Amino acid sequence: MAAKSQTVLVIEDDPVIREILELNLTDAGYTILTADDGMEGVRVALSQKPGIILMDIRLPSITGWEATRRLKAEPETANIPIIALTAQSTSKDLHRCFEAGCDAYMTKPIQFTQLFTKIEMLLKRSVNVIE
Repeated sequence: MAAKSQTVLVIEDDPVIREILELNLTDAGYTILTADDGMEGVRVALSQKPGIILMDIRLPSITGWEATRRLKAEPETANIPIIALTAQSTSKDLHRCFEAGCDAYMTKPIQFTQLFTKIEMLLKRSVNVIE
């Protein structure tokens, strides 16, 4: 179980941002899975069941909000924490993220110290829910 909980699924369509996230998360000791659109992200999450998901909101195929709703509706992925990543930082956007089922929210550009703190907090919380 510990290995799975350290797996982060990055759903991000911008290849530069995806690579920056992947490098920083790998350096921090996480195993990384990636998807570059919402539908692929849902498929990867359902098949691999990562410990946590970093979800871009503006994605091709389906939005991050829709992908989050789909994952939270599935029993096997409902408890996987999802952190929304977006350049949109209005209170309306924040409300939409939580309404869709996201567990946390971060604006771009990503502050990695904050991101790692949120990831660890959510991983600890989700492990406690599962146990």
